[in-house]
Amino acid sequence: MPEPVAIHARRAPILAPSASGAVRVLPSADRFVLQMKAPRGAALPAAVGGFDLSGPLNSVRGTPERFAARLGPGEWLLVCPAGEGAAAGPAIAGDLAGRFSLVAVGHRNAAFLLSGPHAADILNAGIALDLSDAAFPPGSATRTLLGKAEVVVVRAGDAFRLECWRSFAPYVHAFLQDAAREFG
Repeated sequence: MPEPVAIHARRAPILAPSASGAVRVLPSADRFVLQMKAPRGAALPAAVGGFDLSGPLNSVRGTPERFAARLGPGEWLLVCPAGEGAAAGPAIAGDLAGRFSLVAVGHRNAAFLLSGPHAADILNAGIALDLSDAAFPPGSATRTLLGKAEVVVVRAGDAFRLECWRSFAPYVHAFLQDAAREFG
């Protein structure tokens, strides 16, 4: 019987990374969705595979390039630079004992960075959340809608990172570019 062959699809970025303007397309990254529950009476681990999971709901821990965004009671979006996922995935699995689900979604997502004095205003053209410093301070993260697309918003300082499915990336990019035109 022939041995199974692993086929890995390589996808070109749907949008070319850009380095200027209020709305920038970020280069590809490795991403995982981690879901787990603590066994009865036990606490969730504070860190796995080099990711800090200790934050409360709707928070992010780490650096802009490598972070864990806690989106639910037992759900995190883990992001690291492209190429690090091959080592991060087994490290995460090795650190977790018990029941968990770890799904690589780096091929599925695209990311944008909004920066500058009007970044929150640009986002608020399509997101009905209070993105002020008091309501959504640096270190915050949430899943929401931008227009018709589901996105994850991560706040780092005065900048916002948006993660969306790559199939929605052209729509999200056009939406953000259109909103940014109002602010020059």
